[in-house]
Amino acid sequence: MAIEYEGVALESAADAAEVDRIEVVMVSATAEDLEPPGDYDIVGRVATAVVTGVPLVLLVYAGYRAWGGALRWTDLAVLFVCYFITGFGITVGYHRLMTHRAFATGPRTRGVLAAMGCAAIEGPPIEWVANHRMHHAFSDQEGDPHSPHVGHGTGWRGALRGLAHAHLGWLFTSEFASEERYAPDLLADPTVRFVDRTFVLWVLVGLAVPFGMGYALSGSVYGALTALLWGGAVRIFLLHHTTFSINSLCHYFGRRRFDTEDESRNLLWLAPLSMGESWHNNHHAFPTSATHGMRWWEVDFSTWVIRGLEVTGLAWDVVRISRERQETKFSGADRVGAGGGPSA
Repeated sequence: MAIEYEGVALESAADAAEVDRIEVVMVSATAEDLEPPGDYDIVGRVATAVVTGVPLVLLVYAGYRAWGGALRWTDLAVLFVCYFITGFGITVGYHRLMTHRAFATGPRTRGVLAAMGCAAIEGPPIEWVANHRMHHAFSDQEGDPHSPHVGHGTGWRGALRGLAHAHLGWLFTSEFASEERYAPDLLADPTVRFVDRTFVLWVLVGLAVPFGMGYALSGSVYGALTALLWGGAVRIFLLHHTTFSINSLCHYFGRRRFDTEDESRNLLWLAPLSMGESWHNNHHAFPTSATHGMRWWEVDFSTWVIRGLEVTGLAWDVVRISRERQETKFSGADRVGAGGGPSA
């Protein structure tokens, strides 16, 4: 089975300006699409529990301290900076660059973006990309690793089970996409391979940065530790659940501008926190578009970053979707709804 972008081999997808989506030539997912069983059942689930559970505990602690008046502007400044640095590593680096080839860069820029994504602690880049490409290949069908609509039953209980699975539960399964099948281009990229192998290093750098910023702003170890609490733990929790909400909420609630074969939806209120990723129906209609916010009022900070890289010569071959191409996929009228299908 070959992974193609509408007939274009994956390795040359960056040169295909007219590409709309990743297409995997198959009917349903098979064992070949998944990583072989291994130690993930134990090690991976424990690691996932730690990475998702510890920030929650520390968030409660941070909230308790803030309620007691211990929150300082420097902590919020560090949270803001670290949230967007690591967030752009996911949205611009992992997602639009490495997964969908929405633009091209040199190896240094690609490496920096990959390292920023690692610091978000959402997994190494090659694993993240493979899972996301598999999601697009089977979006809201059997084989989608995190659909809220498939195999969870009916009624409100089924809806809650589906949302819980799409939001977080799928991370505790061992059915991750095969990197050899879904990310052969990244396995062949020495820059991305290096960052992928040194994932833990970039995670530690992502924690050292808020600590260092806190010390620089406060001049004390105490200030450094409180900055680490907010720019580390709280930032990780908020960014994780923003990303998770794209998988869950943006396949269940919101508006559909384009006809797609899945339940992807645009969720306006999540756009600023997700840096533009919640224009999810737009994205599923045109996956390789560098821009997800396709109207002037659709906030998409990630597009601004890509534009900045382009202006400075650090990015090129940026894929943009003309209004004429968009009109070929219009649903006729924006459709609003929630749950199992679009509503009129």
